[in-house]
Amino acid sequence: MRRQRLPGLTASALLWLAGAVALPLPAAQAQNEPHLGYIYPAGGQIGTMVRVTVGGQYLTDTAQVLVTGEGIEATIGKHKKPLNEGQASQVRTKIDLVRDKFKAEGKEFNLRTRSGAYDEALASLQELGVTEETLTLLDEFEQQQNDVKRQLNPAIEETVILDLKIDAAAAAGRREVRLRTAAGVSNPIAFHVGMHPEFLEQEPNDAQAGESVAPSLPAVLNGQILPGDVDRFRFTARKGEKLVLVVLARQLVPYLADAVPGWFQATLALYDADRREVAFADDYRFHPDPVLFYRVPQDGTYELEIRDSIYRGREDFVYRITVGELPFLTHVFPLGIQTGQSGTVEVYGWNLPVETISFDATDKPPGRYLISVEGRQFASNQVPFTVDALPELREQEPNNDLASALLLKPPIIVNGRIDQPGDWDVYRFDGRAGGQVIVEVLARRLESPMDSVLMVTDADGRQLMFNDDCDDLASGLTTHHADSQLHLTLPADGSFFIHVGDTQNKGGPEYAYRLRVSARRPDFELRVVPSAISARPGSAVPVTVHAARRDGFDQDIRLSLKDPPAGFTLGEASIPAGQSEAQVNLKVPAEARDEPYVLQLEGRVDVRGREVVRAGVPADNMMQAFAYFHLVPAEDLVVYVTSKAAPHAAVAGKPAAKPPANVLQIPAGGMVRYPLTIPNRTSMEGVSVELSEAPAGVSLVRVIRNPGGLVMLISADAEIAKPGLQGSLTLNVFAEDPAGGSRAKRRISLGTFPPVPFEVVER
Repeated sequence: MRRQRLPGLTASALLWLAGAVALPLPAAQAQNEPHLGYIYPAGGQIGTMVRVTVGGQYLTDTAQVLVTGEGIEATIGKHKKPLNEGQASQVRTKIDLVRDKFKAEGKEFNLRTRSGAYDEALASLQELGVTEETLTLLDEFEQQQNDVKRQLNPAIEETVILDLKIDAAAAAGRREVRLRTAAGVSNPIAFHVGMHPEFLEQEPNDAQAGESVAPSLPAVLNGQILPGDVDRFRFTARKGEKLVLVVLARQLVPYLADAVPGWFQATLALYDADRREVAFADDYRFHPDPVLFYRVPQDGTYELEIRDSIYRGREDFVYRITVGELPFLTHVFPLGIQTGQSGTVEVYGWNLPVETISFDATDKPPGRYLISVEGRQFASNQVPFTVDALPELREQEPNNDLASALLLKPPIIVNGRIDQPGDWDVYRFDGRAGGQVIVEVLARRLESPMDSVLMVTDADGRQLMFNDDCDDLASGLTTHHADSQLHLTLPADGSFFIHVGDTQNKGGPEYAYRLRVSARRPDFELRVVPSAISARPGSAVPVTVHAARRDGFDQDIRLSLKDPPAGFTLGEASIPAGQSEAQVNLKVPAEARDEPYVLQLEGRVDVRGREVVRAGVPADNMMQAFAYFHLVPAEDLVVYVTSKAAPHAAVAGKPAAKPPANVLQIPAGGMVRYPLTIPNRTSMEGVSVELSEAPAGVSLVRVIRNPGGLVMLISADAEIAKPGLQGSLTLNVFAEDPAGGSRAKRRISLGTFPPVPFEVVER
């Protein structure tokens, strides 16, 4: 997911991409699609009305709120957009004009204290277009300018107030909220529907809990952390209670593009009535969001404290803390079961009324499911559990060395555990020379804390292969891909030994895993980016489809829409063999519609005469900490057809000359020129071009401006991009809005060139 930026393209491209008529900057800016950065509070109780603030960018004229699931109605309230430096300067100039006029007349006024000739001054300012609301915005702007701790971010500076009515019959759980404006549909933001009473922090609550009190438990505590902020809440607890305190922070806003490590890193501390710290957590295993467990030693008042680990803060540092004597699953064993079978699952955690539950997979297809435990009043959290078609068995100790290795007969899945620190589990299987074997650990992807390591040796103990981590494109919320995988070609007939351990030499009953030993089972998963598309009627917009290929799967993947509404087409789209992504053109209906569409994209392949179909999961390519990109899944692929959308491929322009066979041929180790015709327009500073989602080794080296248009210089690295590599390239154009001011410049999307089919050829 590399993105390259080349500065200096003149704004002729802006006007070309925007259409035949040149637009002034404010109009062009208004065409930008809405973006959401946070929602606060990020949840509400079933059967209540909750007022939330949504922070983002380009939220003017929000017309619709889209919420996944049933049972939530939304009413749209006030929109607020802060001033930029240029606007603030204009307001100050008008205030100075009125002040000078009044001073000449012997009058004085103070806008902040509303003293002196305030009413008369306000009337004069209103004649100049300055309202009381504008004065409030100016005051807020100046406070932010003077706050050296404040990190300004244009991506979250606008707000919209929503009233969300949660029906009494609404299902508890995570939802996704989007906003629709005339220009498009936003990305989704998480909103949680809960069963417990909800409380908002009441400032000031830094030095002590103040009014931030939860009178009874269980409860959900909501707040935001600003720079240097520390939030505290008080509650009462009784001796013997087994309290569980669960924080949602990174789970609400998974990635921050402009912060390190890329999310709100919360810490949670618990104090007794004497202000002694009795418990602390800054994570939960490999999850950044902390979970704290505490058995109450005596009746009394307790106080919890939440902050950022290094005292950062901003409006999108939003949290929810669930507190109470609630059921909580820490781990289960085994982590899965064979399809067509039923079995018993051991459950472990806090406040669980049972030690085992039953799982019936007699009619369940292979896949990943969620299990929980029903407590006395409330259900526990959910943990993943997998169903697979292969035969299964459980690990039998001792099996720590070659002599005690457990004999396996592939294909098979072993359910095992690293029982204690330093433990190694060893398995033996027999094979013949040239045999292809896949050895894979599934642990971290099933919420096990295990950081696995795999090694295969021969009967003499000589290492044949070793693997620690194996990246999984489909795990977009994972930053440490800790599961291991080996693709092994057996060098000779004989016995071979699989060694399974933990990289950090940790262990315990929660360090469970599933070990698969089998021949290759070629398969794939799809991610469709972005999850929100806004397009003009009749246009074609670029969509990126990523393929996570499994077990050496290397076939063309045919892409299509499942039961598309009238007017939607995808054309002859596919991900070529050997490639992990493709740019496709989505053609939308010729008429605009106020209600967005929800589409489903599929991938199809033929395997041994049988068609295999996999659904494309909508996702957004989110940046973490200035550098890393992750495909974060969403529930729906939403498409909004509107005449106000920013222009995309269908109106973006045309090549000056068609390459051979309509495919841009890039020589391996060389460079090719790709000319585009642009009408001669007035230039503007600060415009740039990016090559997005390019295959590894294919680069946009330079953009040359000629009198007749642009020339793109595109190269292929001979060591990475081999002859035969095919796909399509997408060139995006952006500009900086000078009205944004020096401290907070806006970055405007100006449009997208048509996808450029390419092939790497011999030089």
